[in-house]
Amino acid sequence: MESKNLNVNGVNFRVRIDGPEGSPWLLMLNSLSTTYEMWDEQIPSLTGHFRVLRYDQRGHGGTDTPDGPYSIDDLGRDVLALLDAVGADKASLCGLSLGGMISMWVAANAPERVDKLAIACTSANFAPREFWEDRAASVRSNGVSGLYESLLERWFTSEIDSRNPWAKGLIKSMLNSCDPEGYALICEALGRADIRGELSKISAPTLVVAGALDPASPPSTAFSIFDSIQSASFVVIPNASHLANLEQPDLFIDAIIEHLVGSSKSRGMRVRTEVLGSRHVAEANARKTEFTAPFQDFISRYAWGEIWTRPGLDRRSKSIVTLAILVSLGHLNELSFHIPAALRNGLTREEIMEVLIQCGVYAGVPAANSAFAKANEILESLD
Repeated sequence: MESKNLNVNGVNFRVRIDGPEGSPWLLMLNSLSTTYEMWDEQIPSLTGHFRVLRYDQRGHGGTDTPDGPYSIDDLGRDVLALLDAVGADKASLCGLSLGGMISMWVAANAPERVDKLAIACTSANFAPREFWEDRAASVRSNGVSGLYESLLERWFTSEIDSRNPWAKGLIKSMLNSCDPEGYALICEALGRADIRGELSKISAPTLVVAGALDPASPPSTAFSIFDSIQSASFVVIPNASHLANLEQPDLFIDAIIEHLVGSSKSRGMRVRTEVLGSRHVAEANARKTEFTAPFQDFISRYAWGEIWTRPGLDRRSKSIVTLAILVSLGHLNELSFHIPAALRNGLTREEIMEVLIQCGVYAGVPAANSAFAKANEILESLD
């Protein structure tokens, strides 16, 4: 939707914003060696619920490489400054690997800025300092391209080509966009970083995700994070290594969406009750039988949990569309609960009348005539 540069903390960051204005903010944080394109496959699912902000870390992609050294605190303060720059007082955070560590630092040190937290394939204290210092020295001497094969071995299982044929090419492209010095400085920051003592300060509802076959941040590491955060849940993505969002994108996004916005059924029941009223929903549930229950579950999950929760139209507009379609198709019995719903969603009786008149022009006079009779009966019963 919108790619641009933002200058914060003296650094020129490459950022991208997707999703409708007015939606809750979600910030996605990448792993080392990647750019914000690592999240491309998840964005269509997320923009139905959020305004999504992504950015390239220092020295990665299109973001500048300021002088070092860096610390995890510096990278966390970059997040807070970027949120300030886009006017986001509060956001949910979703970070993987390096992005997960930064997300935890932000949630621990600025809890008032974090709504919900989802961290994947990460650690509060990565590999020994010597490992990162050796990698930094190697990158400074030989560049980043030599890391490609070793990253593939640690980041994906041998099934990656069949699961996601474009993943390897994406990794090569993102890796080659990294500045060796910026990459090395972040490696050194990771070598010094240890936020294990700060995890208990995280108060945001947190999902900890692990790849079942991840050698870099195995499930045991993820479980130790889960065990240190009071309001946390834990899920393991099967048949996935370190970049679980690329290897098992469907399983990954399902877990993230359910944590951030609730399951489609729970969302649906909440919205259905708010729009149609608790009495209607209670009566519908009371009428459920073994035969009709699967259909009622489908309606709650799909119509109310997926369509009515999309942010593109407000509920008032959705009621106008719904009334017009019901009248046009002759589904007049449905008006008995969608007209009260329209009133609950902010339409006036005069506006409902205008919708029905409009239907008379475009759906036909007989359809509108029958709808007026039914609507009048419903409104009189409400009186």
